[in-house]
Amino acid sequence: MSLAKESSEYTVDNTALTLDEKLVSLFQPDTLVSAQYFQNLRRRTILEPEKRVMLAVLEDAVHCFQDNLLAGTVKKKRLFQEAKEWIFETSGDWIFSFVNICEALGLNPQYVRQGLLRWREKMLPKYTEATTWAKRKKAG
Repeated sequence: MSLAKESSEYTVDNTALTLDEKLVSLFQPDTLVSAQYFQNLRRRTILEPEKRVMLAVLEDAVHCFQDNLLAGTVKKKRLFQEAKEWIFETSGDWIFSFVNICEALGLNPQYVRQGLLRWREKMLPKYTEATTWAKRKKAG
């Protein structure tokens, strides 16, 4: 049984080197592409725990904004107002500000804001039509 020597174009054949050359090669820096280096440092989980918390905060704010847009109770109106203020705040420099959370999750904060505004503009006419119909039904 004979073993074949495996080599690659990326490895150096050290058999032709002298002892001094072999010792010097031990202390040479490894060439490594930065993408390979950072890939080894990355966590293997889908989302790090900190980002999971940030995603939960963002999801809660979006749900409060959407679910309480046309709220009738004081509590729900307050939830909507707080979510709206947090989402559209521009001077937030604290770690859990809307902008920082979006950037940490790889989202464009302005794009998310515009999407919520488009959603709101789409929902308001539906609410107006429904309330107009209900008022006519009561009157008629």
